[in-house]
Amino acid sequence: TALLGRPYSISGHVVHGRKLGRELGASAAGKGDGFRTLNLRFAHWKPAASGIFAVQVHGLGPEPDSPPLPGVANLGVRPSLDPSDVNGGRVLLETHCLEWPQAMASALNDGEAYGKIIRVELLHKLHDELRYTSLEALTRGIANDCEEARAFFATLPPQAYVQTHRQTTRDRI
Repeated sequence: TALLGRPYSISGHVVHGRKLGRELGASAAGKGDGFRTLNLRFAHWKPAASGIFAVQVHGLGPEPDSPPLPGVANLGVRPSLDPSDVNGGRVLLETHCLEWPQAMASALNDGEAYGKIIRVELLHKLHDELRYTSLEALTRGIANDCEEARAFFATLPPQAYVQTHRQTTRDRI
């Protein structure tokens, strides 16, 4: 990010995933209130970065200039969920917002977020991708990543991570 003069960011359309994140960390089986996740397919086999990141997500608010949401994201091949073929080598950006606005939570449940163009800025790398041996271990790992991301955002001055960068077609993948 120092060479770019801004955080590395990835933009794209929200696509359907396996919807497993809704069940991971859910308050009750089948409730679907777990780690709501936004998925972006990454067009390149080798992105400039990979791993788990503290991020901010632009483009989810009701207005074009709505503030970005803090989150945690995995940019990689999901070794815990696709251990046999590691997602076919296909890179995916899975983003979980730490603070879902109530309006957006219902939009995600209704499927309105799919197809929406968002921009995810990678602010701070938490660690490389890890392979977990079970879904329970993965759930604990995601919860720990969320806490680490919250701790990162707590070290910043209020709204210091909020910057407005105009999205261009060059940002899209």
